[in-house]
Amino acid sequence: MSSTLARSVLAVLMLSATVGAQMPPAPSGHWVGSIEAPQQPIGVEVDIAREGTGWRGTISIPVQGTKGVPLSDLTVKDSAVAFTIKGGVAAPQFAGELSKDGKTLTGTFSQGGGSVPMSLSWKGEAQFEKPVKSPPVSKAVLGTWEGTLDVNGTTLRLRLTLANGPDGAMGTLVSVDQGAAEIPVSAIVEQGSKLKLTVPMVGGGFDGEVKGDEIAGTWTQGPGTLPLTFKRKP
Repeated sequence: MSSTLARSVLAVLMLSATVGAQMPPAPSGHWVGSIEAPQQPIGVEVDIAREGTGWRGTISIPVQGTKGVPLSDLTVKDSAVAFTIKGGVAAPQFAGELSKDGKTLTGTFSQGGGSVPMSLSWKGEAQFEKPVKSPPVSKAVLGTWEGTLDVNGTTLRLRLTLANGPDGAMGTLVSVDQGAAEIPVSAIVEQGSKLKLTVPMVGGGFDGEVKGDEIAGTWTQGPGTLPLTFKRKP
C-alpha cells in the first residue's frame, strides 16, 4: 500500500470515528414513562419528531384526561432535551438527558418552584393525533364568546373563538385565569341550534344551544359536568 493511499484510508477512518462521536441518538419517537410525584407516579406519554429545522412535541397525561398538549421551547442539544408544557399552570418544564443507546430519557420535571424526577422509555415512532376537519359553521356561532365556570367556588373565565377557514370550522378556547394559552378545539359540530365542541387537549367538551347572543349548555371534563353559558363578546 502506497504511503499516499495509507494516509487517505487513515483520514477516512479518522473522519468516520469523529462523525460517529458527534452524532448522539436523536430523541424522535413515542416515549412512555412517569413523573415521580410525592403521592404517586403520574403516567405520561411524550411524542417528539423533527419538523423542518426544529422540533415538534406533545405530551399526554391520561390520568388527567389531557391529550396531545403541545410542547413549547423544545430544544435538543447533543444529548440534552428540554421543553415547557404550553399553557400549563405555573409553567411546567422538563430538562433531561438521552441515554447513549437512545432508549431512555431521564431528568427533572419542575413546576411552581418544586421539582421531581421524570423518566421516559422509547416505545417506537412518534404518534401525533391527526387533525379532525369540521364542516363550516353558520354566522350564528362565528366570532368571540366569553363565559365563566364556577368550580367549587373558584371562578374561571373562558374565551371561545370560532371561525371558518380553508379546511372548515376551527376554534380555540382560552382559560384566561390559567395562563391564557390558546387550546385548540379539535371538533366543531353544529346541528340546527345545537353546538358541540370537543377539546381533547384538556379532556373536555361542551354541549350547548345557541339562543341569539348566548350559547347555554354544559361543560364536561373527565367525570364532572358544570353549567356554562357563553355570551357573545361586544
